Amino acid sequence: MAKAKPRRTKHVPQRTCVGCREVLPKRSLIRLVRTPEGVKVDPTGKARGRGAYLHNQRSCWERALKGALAQALRTEISPTDREQLLAFMATLPEEEVTSQPHTESRDSGAPPG
Repeated sequence: MAKAKPRRTKHVPQRTCVGCREVLPKRSLIRLVRTPEGVKVDPTGKARGRGAYLHNQRSCWERALKGALAQALRTEISPTDREQLLAFMATLPEEEVTSQPHTESRDSGAPPG
């Protein structure tokens, strides 16, 4: 009798958020790309140029815009690009809406309820 072949799991690319340094699946992050025209948000994730990734929450964007984003993209962020990124950041939620926030431990010892 032949052995059943184990199902192969699909590879999920991982990326690091520039703001908080958390490693997550690529699809759950927002890509920013350095182009000859400047730094832009890349909604498709396929634009040509050097890219960096951020969570969809303001706290990560604020930390990244202080300098980590420019370092990751290996460029200076112009004032006009910074204004565009801040305008995009204003559309994001204050904190990510998840069942497990970044700051809490998974097992607090308290019963759910």
